[in-house]
Amino acid sequence: MEQNNDIPRSVKIRKEIFSWVRVLLFAAVAAFIINNVLIVNAAVPSGSMLDTIAAPSRLVAFRLSYLFSEPERLDVVVFRYPENESVLHVKRVIGLPGEQVDINGGQIFINGSTTPLDEWYLLETPWSENHSFEVPQGHFFVLGDNRNRSHDSRLWASSPYLPSENILGRAAFSYFPSFGIIR
Repeated sequence: MEQNNDIPRSVKIRKEIFSWVRVLLFAAVAAFIINNVLIVNAAVPSGSMLDTIAAPSRLVAFRLSYLFSEPERLDVVVFRYPENESVLHVKRVIGLPGEQVDINGGQIFINGSTTPLDEWYLLETPWSENHSFEVPQGHFFVLGDNRNRSHDSRLWASSPYLPSENILGRAAFSYFPSFGIIR
């Protein structure tokens, strides 16, 4: 058996340092890939998504959710805010590309339907408003669950429509201040 004492101390130190650098480099690369390819880590600082997401909260969205499909109605999505793309927002998809969204008396009607959208997740009855939106192709119409206190598609100055390329992922779960699945 070879004695470890024959190896100079400086070589042992270099080997130890190299092994730590390798581990740290691997961890940094893994964290980069996870955070930029697989998930979005987002904050919800306001009550615009109450009662679905508490304020303030931290949540995780999956970036790969829409790799092979488009967002569906009622999905909760994390996206780059169209008026300031350095800011992330979280809202619920209501209108899909090519649809007409009518808001009458606080209720949502899609494509002229006489039956309002079943919005089981709303915190309270939205205040009465009447608007009509034609969602262009490649865009979505998004609203907060706490309609009376949400800055969403209805109120955006430049355009009420969210470009599909701004959507980063589907919200999956909140992890702070408590854990919860997002539906």
